[in-house]
Amino acid sequence: MLTEERRMELSDILRPASPPREIADVYTDDQRERLLDVVRKDGPWSLIIAQHFASPEELIATMSGRFPEGFTPTLDLFLTPTFRGFLANHGTVLYPELHDCFYNAEFLEMAKSYWNAKYAKPQMMLFNINGPCANRDPGHLDSPSFRGVRYENAPTWLVSVMGKSGLFADYMIKMAQVITWFSLDQGSGFTYWPNGPLRAPERLQPPVYNRGVVVQNEMLVHRGEANGPLEQQVPAGLAFDTLFAGDPNSQDHWVLKNGDDVIARHHTDELRFLVHWSSEVYEDFDELKKNMDHSDDLTIDKTIDMMVDDLSKKGYKLDIPSEPLHDAEFIGALNAGYDLGGPAVYPQEAPLSAFQFA
Repeated sequence: MLTEERRMELSDILRPASPPREIADVYTDDQRERLLDVVRKDGPWSLIIAQHFASPEELIATMSGRFPEGFTPTLDLFLTPTFRGFLANHGTVLYPELHDCFYNAEFLEMAKSYWNAKYAKPQMMLFNINGPCANRDPGHLDSPSFRGVRYENAPTWLVSVMGKSGLFADYMIKMAQVITWFSLDQGSGFTYWPNGPLRAPERLQPPVYNRGVVVQNEMLVHRGEANGPLEQQVPAGLAFDTLFAGDPNSQDHWVLKNGDDVIARHHTDELRFLVHWSSEVYEDFDELKKNMDHSDDLTIDKTIDMMVDDLSKKGYKLDIPSEPLHDAEFIGALNAGYDLGGPAVYPQEAPLSAFQFA
């Protein structure tokens, strides 16, 4: 069990380079239509957690928070109808019609300004989309990248624990995101903890239609908020292989499907559509060069050794298994050494959606 002093120390690690900067009118109507057209024509799309996590321990390692003693969480506990797709990756736009959205000079200037840096390059762009949806995420970090160990070559859980540990600040690649929501829901915004998760939260107030933030989400504990009517937030029949797609019978509707069975149908006006643009940022040419020539890179083995050694000095003795990247017990134990237990306070208007403990 972490001491209160240690919990506050870990909380203070989780602060972004600058507070989020709110922005409005982020995309033009034409850009929004093209973004949604890609979602419609290239679907169906799978659930976020189905894409990124093989076990509850891997998912929990990206979050802050614990569960009742003796309770064994399963991935079903976190099953909510939020779907994801990539629009650009590795600095390359995947859909030519979105060229101006990804290679966006205004976004690059916002990213450089956020860090007071000289250089930036677009790295990745994705979307999350859902109809009415619960949110049982107690607060999480986006996947940080480090020189040599990145979201492209390492599991999401590992880079998340690296970020929470505070051990790899000298290797962390500076990132900035432009995150935009299209939602007409009058009660659904964005909660974030700019001064660490044990301090007071702040909130992007709803409605968040074509509004967003410029932010370093890798070091900011944050969460989207539940949206839509409560009784529709977890549709009956939702499963790990549920897919999201445009309704072939209506340009204005979308469906959730298990095979050929439609379990939910939503109008575009009921959607919460998030567009996440991310860039790497370099303070100066020396930092740019160090990132590009790989002269000071980490390896996955080195990162695990560093964390195990650090925890050993703090009284946590861990044996490294033969396959540490997929060993659920090891993942849980490593995360526990750096998990401060979740945010202390949530906005009264945006509580955590209830878990159903069996």
